[in-house]
Amino acid sequence: MKTDIQIARECQLKPISEIAAQLGINPDQIEPYGRHMAKVPISLIDEKRVKKSHLILVTAISPTKAGIGKTTVSIGLTLGLQKLGKKAVVALREPSLGPCFGIKGGAAGGGYAQVLPMEKINLHFTGDFHAVTSAHNTISAMLDNYIYQHRKEGFSLREIYWKRVLDVNDRALRNVVTGLRGDGVVSETGFDITSASELMAILCLATSEEDLQHRIENILLGITSDGKPFRVRDLGVAGAITVLMRDALMPNLVQTTEQTPAFIHGGPFANIAHGCSSVLATKMAMTFGDYVVTEAGFGADLGAEKFFDIKCRKAGLQPRLVVIVATTQGLKMHGGVDVSLIKEPNIQGLKEGLKNLNRHINNMQGFGQPVVVTLNRYETDSDEEIDVVRKNCEDLGVGFAVNEAFLKGGEGAVELAQKVVDTIGQIQPLPIHFTYPENDSIEGKLEKVCKRIYGAAAMEFSKTGKRKLESIRTIFADDQDITHYPICIAKTQFSFSADSTLYGSPEGFTIRIRDLIVNSGSEMIVAIAGDMLRMPGLPKSPQAERITIVNGEIEGLS
Repeated sequence: MKTDIQIARECQLKPISEIAAQLGINPDQIEPYGRHMAKVPISLIDEKRVKKSHLILVTAISPTKAGIGKTTVSIGLTLGLQKLGKKAVVALREPSLGPCFGIKGGAAGGGYAQVLPMEKINLHFTGDFHAVTSAHNTISAMLDNYIYQHRKEGFSLREIYWKRVLDVNDRALRNVVTGLRGDGVVSETGFDITSASELMAILCLATSEEDLQHRIENILLGITSDGKPFRVRDLGVAGAITVLMRDALMPNLVQTTEQTPAFIHGGPFANIAHGCSSVLATKMAMTFGDYVVTEAGFGADLGAEKFFDIKCRKAGLQPRLVVIVATTQGLKMHGGVDVSLIKEPNIQGLKEGLKNLNRHINNMQGFGQPVVVTLNRYETDSDEEIDVVRKNCEDLGVGFAVNEAFLKGGEGAVELAQKVVDTIGQIQPLPIHFTYPENDSIEGKLEKVCKRIYGAAAMEFSKTGKRKLESIRTIFADDQDITHYPICIAKTQFSFSADSTLYGSPEGFTIRIRDLIVNSGSEMIVAIAGDMLRMPGLPKSPQAERITIVNGEIEGLS
């Protein structure tokens, strides 16, 4: 079997001007980054056309460490829709360098369902991640300088919330001390990964250049010694930060392995952020595509919940259908089978693992959305295993299709594409049933997500979490906007619970919220559950050990 990068290199890429022309975009309107990538101006978004487009969300069961293949299915479904003669476009997140060189090796799809040029997309792409990193750390430098320059006037912050970021998995930087030498002000701080930056969330939720600057101005940096919020606007640098992010605001246009258009923009993780590609890229795709496929990170309890409760709520998006991706190996893992040791069929373990799938189905239906389940097929899957999953879905009245886009490209996703088209044709758009009302309390919103989506028996705060909740109530007592912010829970992706080892469909557990962070620029409150960290570490054998250049060609990306 050829590697992903070998398949990618064999594909004949069209000039990006031709890809734009396929959408009806004049090549003079795009800003090319080389021959096969381009930025597209947000002025081309047409809200009337957006409303007519069919938006399809792809999500998944709780993933394994190797993932479930959600991006591959998203691209494959788009290719399958094209095979059916539909004008389809995919809108995805950008890969992060940290996981690419850590465990994943890449995040541009796989096999014959990839977005290209995959080497550039997986590495520096059009520089969006670098822009976010630079903008974020410029704020950090400006904040430290402001404290230093005004310290003799009695200015100080009793709490500093703003850290630094880096697009590298580096556990050694989680907690650091700055200002140890010279005339610096000594401070305890740390690094998050760039995907967790509030600027990344802002990039993905902003609707215009003006909205971008307004959100940047509102970023909460810390609390002054007299208990007042201190924001970027108080530094007077929001304009400069907007300049750094101006080009990054424009969606990126690339192509698939079958030379169809794809928008790739923004890269928040769903386990530490809201996990969705940008609103602008989604609306750009909906402007030019009759069917638009987008994904939300990790399992449906994380990415899909945030897609509905944050992205759709704020952007006014109305999806037509949810596709849930599953694999037999993933289901068996959730059924208690050690899949690293056992590769052959295990029907009992598979059936037990269906409880995880069914809880995700129930949650998506709880949002009022029709559901189609697709099995991302591997060569080792038996017909008996596939029939077990198919019958389970039939018993629930849920659509089911096998997806083989990894091996066959668009042809391998025609069954899924037809099921999606038929389902959309049979059901009128249904309003989203949000998990909580906007005016609910912070603890009320948290409890509803924990109990209704995760299936927790209870939600509680740690001592730090309680202190943060009380602090938010005191500091923002006069700020009514805070009460309407959605909540964004950061927790493990491997379980419905906050315990990464608790697979399947656990019950009776408690979700413990140990920290609360007000992101007043992206307009959400981030809640840290369990042991979740916003700066990942590297595995014992990082993928970087296998990435190299051989005879002028990059190897090891996937």
